[in-house]
Amino acid sequence: MSETGQVMWTPPADARETTQLGRYLDFVRDARGRDLAGYDELFEWSIADLEGFWGSLWEFFGVRARVPYERVLGAREMPGARWFAGARLNYAEHMVGAAEDLAEPAVLARSQTRAPFELTFGDLREQVARARAGLRRLGVGPGDRVVAYLPNIPETLIAFLATASLGAVWATCAAEFGARSVVDRFGIVEPRVLLAIAGYRYGEKRIDRRAEVAAIRAALPTLEHVVHVPYAGGADDELAGAVAWDDLLAEPGPLEFEPVAFEHPLYVLFSSGTTGLPKAIVHGHGGILVEHLKNHGLSWDLGPGDRLMWFTTTAWMMWNALVSALLLRSSIVMLDGNPVHPDLSAQWRLAEATRPTVMGAGPALLMGCRKAGLRVGEEFDLATIRQLCAAGSPLPPEGFDWVYEQLGPEVLLNVGSGGTDVCCGIVQGGPLQPVYRGEIAGRCLAVDSAAYDPAGREVVGELGELVIRQPMPSMPVGFWNDPDRRRYRAAYFEDYPGVWRQGDWIVFTERGSCVITGRSDATLNRGGVRMGTAEFYAVVEELDEVDDSLVVHLEDPAGGLGELVLFVVIAPGAVLDNDLERRIRAQLRLLLSPRHVPDTIHAVDVVPRTLTGKKLEVPVKRIMLGAPAAEVASRDALADPGAIDAFVAYAGERAETRRQEERWRGS
Repeated sequence: MSETGQVMWTPPADARETTQLGRYLDFVRDARGRDLAGYDELFEWSIADLEGFWGSLWEFFGVRARVPYERVLGAREMPGARWFAGARLNYAEHMVGAAEDLAEPAVLARSQTRAPFELTFGDLREQVARARAGLRRLGVGPGDRVVAYLPNIPETLIAFLATASLGAVWATCAAEFGARSVVDRFGIVEPRVLLAIAGYRYGEKRIDRRAEVAAIRAALPTLEHVVHVPYAGGADDELAGAVAWDDLLAEPGPLEFEPVAFEHPLYVLFSSGTTGLPKAIVHGHGGILVEHLKNHGLSWDLGPGDRLMWFTTTAWMMWNALVSALLLRSSIVMLDGNPVHPDLSAQWRLAEATRPTVMGAGPALLMGCRKAGLRVGEEFDLATIRQLCAAGSPLPPEGFDWVYEQLGPEVLLNVGSGGTDVCCGIVQGGPLQPVYRGEIAGRCLAVDSAAYDPAGREVVGELGELVIRQPMPSMPVGFWNDPDRRRYRAAYFEDYPGVWRQGDWIVFTERGSCVITGRSDATLNRGGVRMGTAEFYAVVEELDEVDDSLVVHLEDPAGGLGELVLFVVIAPGAVLDNDLERRIRAQLRLLLSPRHVPDTIHAVDVVPRTLTGKKLEVPVKRIMLGAPAAEVASRDALADPGAIDAFVAYAGERAETRRQEERWRGS
C-alpha cells in the first residue's frame, strides 16, 4: 500500500480566532471556566463530561426551547439514555433563519429538469407557513406521518419543515426507487399524506413515475391524500386525483412550531433493505438538532454567510445533513439529476457557479476524476471552497494527493464516516486538526468511539470493530413498530452489551487518527488474517484497465484459507486477459500481502450497488454460497436491478462444476 500518515495540512495560525470551533473554545473558557488548549483537550473533556459538553453546546448555539430542560443527561445506559428531559422545542423553528436573515439566500436550486432558482430565508419562511397551513387542512397533526417520493428539490425541504413544525413525522424515498422498495419502506410507517412527482429528467433521459405513484397509492391503505409536486413539465406532468402543490400552498398561515419533547420523532430513515425489509430508524427533534449544530458548526465550520454544496438524493442521510446547514444560517445548494452529466466535471462546474464555502464529494467521484486526469483546479474557479468533505466510502491516500494538487494547500480536506443509524459523524476532521494522508483525522467531539476485538477489548494499531461506548443524543429513539426494542437491541447491542457496534472495521493509530477498511460483516478473514475490502479496491481500481471491483471470501468449513474471488468491471477497450490478471495479482501481493491475492478473477459488466452507492458484498457472497437471489437482494433496492444476474449465473456454473466433480469422484 502507498504510504499513509504524512501531514498534508495543518491548522493556520489564526484558526482559533477565525473558526466556530475556536470561538466555542473561548466560550467554554469564559462561561464554564474550562481553558482547553486545543482539539485533543476539548475531545477528552467532551467524553469525560458529557453533561458539561452538551450543556455548553446548547448555550453556545442558542437552542430555543419553549420549556427548559431539567437535566442534560439523566439515564445513561445504552439503549435508553435520556437527554434534556423536560425540554420542549422544535427542530424546524431553528431551520428558517431569524428576522435579520429574511433577504439572505437560503437555497440555490440546480436541476436537470427545470431552470435554476433561489429562495431567500424570507421566501422559505413564507412557503413553510403556507405548506403548514395546507397540511393542517388535510388533517395532519402531531404524530401523523407524511412521506415524500421526491427528489432533492426545495419543495421537499419546504414540506419537510412544514411537517416538522406540526410535530408530524417525515420520511422520504428518492424518486429513482421502484414501487416495491417504496412500499416496503412507507408501509412500515403507515402514512397519512404522500407527496410525489409525476416524472423528472436524469441527464438527457426523461423518467415517467406515474405508474410507480399509482402502485404506491394502491398499496398504502392508510393514505388519505396525495399531493402532486409539479416538476417534469409538459402535458403529462400530473397525478390523477391528487392535491396540487399550488393548492396546498394557496392560503397563508402563521409560522408556528409545535413544542415537542426532545425525543419526539422528527423523521424516519431507512437502511438499504437489500436483504429484506429495511430498518425504520426513528430520529428525534432534539437529538438531530444538537448533533447537527455540533457537527456542522464545529467540524464543518459553517456559519451565517457560508454555503454548503453536497450532491445527495433523498434516500441518503446526507440529504438530512445537507439541509441542516440552515441551522447555522448558512445557505445550501440543492442538486438533482445525474451527478456526472454531461461529464465528470459537472459538480466542479456547479461549484464554480454556486460558490460554496464547504463542498462535499464522494470518494468515488474524487478517484474517478483523478483516474480521468481532470485538472479541475485549473479549469474552474474553486477559490471559495475552504473545506472539502468526503464521506460514503474510504478515500485512498492517492485521493488525498489529488485533492491537494487540485485545490491547493490551504483547503481543509475533511474525510469522515458516520451513518444513517446516528445521522451524524462518528470520526472525521475539523479546522483545528491536522490532515494525515490516507487517514481520518480523529474522533468526533463527544463520540466515545474505539476499536474492539471479538472479546470486547480496545485495540490500537490493529483492525477492530468500530464501537461507541457512551450515548449520543442522535442515537435512534428506536425503530418504528418495535415496541419492546428487540430489533433495536439486536441491531447494535447484541455483540457488546451496553456498547454500540457500528458495523465497520477500523484501525485507530496511536495519535488518534483512523482508517476505516470496510463493513465488518463483509470483512475477509483468511487464515486468521482480517482484511478490509476497501484496501483491495484501492489497489485494483488504480489500474487503468479496471473501472470497478468487488471481492468476496468464501470460507473453508474445514478451516483452510477458503476461496478469494475478485470480480472486476473492465474499462472500455480493455480485456481481462492473462497479462491483466497477472498484474492484478502482482499489485495486490506487492502493495498488500500474499493473502490478498485472489484465487479467481472474473469480469462482470457492473458491480451491484444499493441506490446510495454501497457495494453488495454480503449479498453477493451469500449468492456464491447458494442462497437464492430473491432472498438476499431486493432488486428494487439496487441502482441497477439486473446487476446481480451475472453473479447468479456464475454461482450456478460454480455449483454445476462442483456437482460434476463429485460425480466424477464418485465414479
